[in-house]
Amino acid sequence: MSSRIRVVVAKPGLDGHDRGAKVVARALRDAGMEVIYTGLHQTPEQIVETAIQEDADAVGLSVLSGAHMTLFRRVLDLLGERGASDIVVFGGGIIPDADIPELREMGVAQIFTPGATTQAIVEWVRANVTQPVA
Repeated sequence: MSSRIRVVVAKPGLDGHDRGAKVVARALRDAGMEVIYTGLHQTPEQIVETAIQEDADAVGLSVLSGAHMTLFRRVLDLLGERGASDIVVFGGGIIPDADIPELREMGVAQIFTPGATTQAIVEWVRANVTQPVA
């Protein structure tokens, strides 16, 4: 028997727009996943601490502020320092196409840009996040 995939959805940095993150969180929840939404203005340290405490399988980051390179890198570095690099990190928001290859190279598993459907995000998470065994 498998338990549900656990996803932390987070809004790092000073960006105050969270409608997209809430829509994604709800879509993942409606698809049967456990979702922990951290709220606005989270530091990378807070996000990583939440992911570890909640035994998350994935972290979804929503960044609209333009600070995606710094914030994603810091989350990935902290996960590595805490021995939690097995947690899949994916994200979305206003991210230029030119930045996506570097984000992927640093370890971000997937980037969803404006126009991505919630169905596509749910299907990607199901296909790419290992479901824990209960």
